[in-house]
Amino acid sequence: MKIGIASDHHGYEKKKKLIEYLEKKQYTIVDYGCNKEEIVDYPKYAFKVGNDLKNKEIDLGVLLCGTGIGMSIACNKVKHVFCAKVSNKKEAQLARNHNFANAMALSSSMPFLQMKQVVDTFLTSLPSTEERHIKRVQMIDEY
Repeated sequence: MKIGIASDHHGYEKKKKLIEYLEKKQYTIVDYGCNKEEIVDYPKYAFKVGNDLKNKEIDLGVLLCGTGIGMSIACNKVKHVFCAKVSNKKEAQLARNHNFANAMALSSSMPFLQMKQVVDTFLTSLPSTEERHIKRVQMIDEY
């Protein structure tokens, strides 16, 4: 599975650790930046991940910023991208199962152990095959 990962300056250090963790688990990682702790504009990194999701260059996206909210909002501006701001394992699972999220955004203040568990849950959860979920996601995507 090919995972795109990006952060702003707040998430830079955890992004580096998360990449190392995911590579050890045999995921192919595409690092979209940022690559420094200096202040950057997070939308450009979220758009890079979103565009590659839309173009099927990557399978899933993981975004980190101070709250996760800004990255989620920016990434969701890209057509056919469903980025969920996720805070725990249950939300990660449901974002994939019920909402067919293909990207997740996390707060960089999340403890790293919890972050690993949330990311693992997101990456191993699958979209539901139930018609009600499929119909709802199609309604959103077509809007």
